[in-house]
Amino acid sequence: MKRWLLFAVGVAIVIAATAAAAVAVGEHLAQQRAQRVVKVAVRPVAYRSDAPALERGRYLYASRGCADCHGGDGSGRTLVDDGNGTRLAGPNITNGNPLVAAYVEVDWVRSIRHGVSPSGRPLRLMPSVDYNRLTDDDLAALVAYVRQLPPAQGKLRGVIELPLPARVLYGFGAIPDAFEIIDHGLPPAQPVPEGPTAAYGQYVAQMCLGCHGPNLDGGRIPGGPPDWPPAARLTPGADSALLRYADAAAFKRMLKTGQRPDGTPIAVMPFESLAQLSDTDATALFRYLKGLPGA
Repeated sequence: MKRWLLFAVGVAIVIAATAAAAVAVGEHLAQQRAQRVVKVAVRPVAYRSDAPALERGRYLYASRGCADCHGGDGSGRTLVDDGNGTRLAGPNITNGNPLVAAYVEVDWVRSIRHGVSPSGRPLRLMPSVDYNRLTDDDLAALVAYVRQLPPAQGKLRGVIELPLPARVLYGFGAIPDAFEIIDHGLPPAQPVPEGPTAAYGQYVAQMCLGCHGPNLDGGRIPGGPPDWPPAARLTPGADSALLRYADAAAFKRMLKTGQRPDGTPIAVMPFESLAQLSDTDATALFRYLKGLPGA
């Protein structure tokens, strides 16, 4: 009996030591991953400052999630602070941040489209998968609007504080950076005539890819805190979230209110931004999603 007890204790010690070693290795790898330098081929997009570009940029900033992470004034904003070790905040992206004030044309493209800082480090919070396929005109408009924001005081860098298990998972590559899930070889999207059409809705739907997946099938949100629910499936099927919305009007009410037709709230979705979608964009998005082929 004592022999078996000693054996069990020995096994437990070995398991504990192995786990501790794995945690230590994961922590070390996480620090290395966060500091690594990557290279992407970047084509600059010329600056614009004309009135139509500024107005289009204002709309994109408000409706495509930029304000959710960086605040309406661009000074930075806390996304998550759960009191359990997870704190995420977007940085100040106005010229009040000397790092941003030093940006040249190619730096904006590298950051927005590719999720990589001017120094070559992955921008871990930047959901560039949603912006990678912006047309050159839309990217130029967005940059034009951000560059004219009044210099603001705020945190210069983003805040990424994760609990130990998440840091270890990041270290071992289980939590990807946006940089890793982007096809950097894809050219920018070509302009699509703006209107309440499925073709234009496909362009609008680029903003959904980061959470709902490249095929919009839903599932775990890459890089999201562990307590976030999976993203809903948007493709046809018995479990598709689109089954709840009989028409574009019902879909647009959800975007405006953050509630399903039965009144239950939807978690995690960036409704502050989604509520700013124009009637044209929301209708086009609905028509595109409704026309998706089944998975």
